[in-house]
Amino acid sequence: MADEQFPGWHGTTIIGVKKDGEVVIAGDGQVSLGQTVIKGTARKVRRLSPGGHEVVAGFAGSTADAFTLLERLETKLEATPGQLARASVELAKDWRTDKYLQKLEAMLIVTDGKDLFVITGAGDVLEPEHNVAAIGSGGNFALAAARGMMESDRSAEDVARDAMAIAADICVYTNGKLTVERIKV
Repeated sequence: MADEQFPGWHGTTIIGVKKDGEVVIAGDGQVSLGQTVIKGTARKVRRLSPGGHEVVAGFAGSTADAFTLLERLETKLEATPGQLARASVELAKDWRTDKYLQKLEAMLIVTDGKDLFVITGAGDVLEPEHNVAAIGSGGNFALAAARGMMESDRSAEDVARDAMAIAADICVYTNGKLTVERIKV
């Protein structure tokens, strides 16, 4: 079916905030098909433990595609224990060059508590400026809100939650039912 015939999946806001020795990734629970909310309680933030090293990942985009990428990331992390940057770069290289993976429509925010990265299908592994990363339909709203709060005395979790609340008030594809995962350094 042509893209213009199918209304398309929308609806995710994921934010990662690194502040005061902890990293928080939060994601909303809304999944929409066109203008209809299909589900309001999806879990788009997951804790991975390959080889005993904890990693938190949040995804935006197609759920099946995101799960494929999370599985690939786990495999890369098992091959390079404790090396999130290396595993992320290896995943991005595969994603960029593998004909099957190139068709996947998702993005990831990942952290091991030390590093915070955005991984894209364009082969990017981006370490955000200002210790805040956001993706998805409400990502820019959440990013702007969080950046405005980073100099406050709020914790990483409070910044993430407040930024997600602002994004949910603005973006019709984002709701306030959050999944929040933290890792301390």
